[in-house]
Order: sequence, then structure tokens, then C-alpha cells
Amino acid sequence: MSKVLWKPGTFVYPIPAVMVSCGTMEKSNIITVAWTGIINTNPAMVYISIRPERYSYKIIKENKEFVINLTTRDLARQTDWCGCRSGAKYDKFKETNLHKEKANFVKCPMIKESPVSVECKVKEIKKLGSHDMFIAEVLGINANDKYIDEKGTFDISKCNLISYANGGYYTQGKKIGKFGYSVQRKKKNKTKR
Repeated sequence: MSKVLWKPGTFVYPIPAVMVSCGTMEKSNIITVAWTGIINTNPAMVYISIRPERYSYKIIKENKEFVINLTTRDLARQTDWCGCRSGAKYDKFKETNLHKEKANFVKCPMIKESPVSVECKVKEIKKLGSHDMFIAEVLGINANDKYIDEKGTFDISKCNLISYANGGYYTQGKKIGKFGYSVQRKKKNKTKR
């Protein structure tokens, strides 16, 4: 088997498909973003990349805050719709029957139906070409308690999160291991005497 060389492009897939809410509780918008990720642990920092001509770009640039709302199989249609329609013409919360939920640290709403909403404060905007990158500090993470197990651990496998790859939406698979499992020592069986 051999590899085929393609021209340079964006092909680090899959990536999360998220709905980013911005604005205020009274005047808000949702933009679907697939260019997002983690960039630092301490302080916790993330990024989203948006084209400057998008309606939400100006809102986020002015308010310097947004919420990343993870999306699920059940939210796939709303996720796609919010990525295809402009907030300049539509009230996306109303059109998609999504509900606003007050955030703890930012003025923009969280999406109630999302299993996880990440409140973010913009620290820097980097102009990169077709997109500008909003680098933000994570102020708070809001997780739906129905996905938290009896040990207090968030069970991401129950969410049916979706990702984006090469123009398509995909559900995530099952857990196949945990960090460090390849080098973890096997526990010795202790026999009782």
C-alpha cells in the first residue's frame, strides 16, 4: 500500500464540531465551528478560528468572550443548520428550538441542550489568513450532571459527541484505552495463604 501526495490543506481529522454561542442573553448568536481545540493546560486555554466576514466574528471581537458548546448526535441537525445560516438573518436559538442558559462567568448564553459548555474569555486574536484565531482562557466548564458517574467522573462515552471530518459529521466510537495503558505494569495476582 502506498500513500498519495495531496496539496497542502486542512486534513488533521477528525476534529470536534461545536456550537459557539456569543453575544448576550438578550441578543445572542450561535456559530458552528470545527476549527477549535486545546492549546494550554495551566492556565486552561482553548482557541476557535473564524473567518472575519462571519456575523459572529464581530460580536466575539467586541465582547471578548464566547461559550464552546459540545455537540451530540441528537444536536447534529441544529449544529449543521447553525453553520449554514447567518445570525444576521436568523435568530438561531428560535429557529433551532435550542434554549439559552445563563453562564457563570460570561454574558453570552450557554446552550442548555449541550452536554458541556465551556465559558471562555478572549486573550488574543491572531490574524492568520482566511481565519483569525481567538485564543481564550477557560473560565468555567459546565457539565450536565446526567453524564457524571457515581465517582464524580464525567463519562464522555454517554454523550454521543460528534466530530467533523472532510465535510462530514461522525459519531465517536468506543473507548479503546486510557492514557498510559501501553506502558502500564500489569498487577500481580496476590494469593491468600
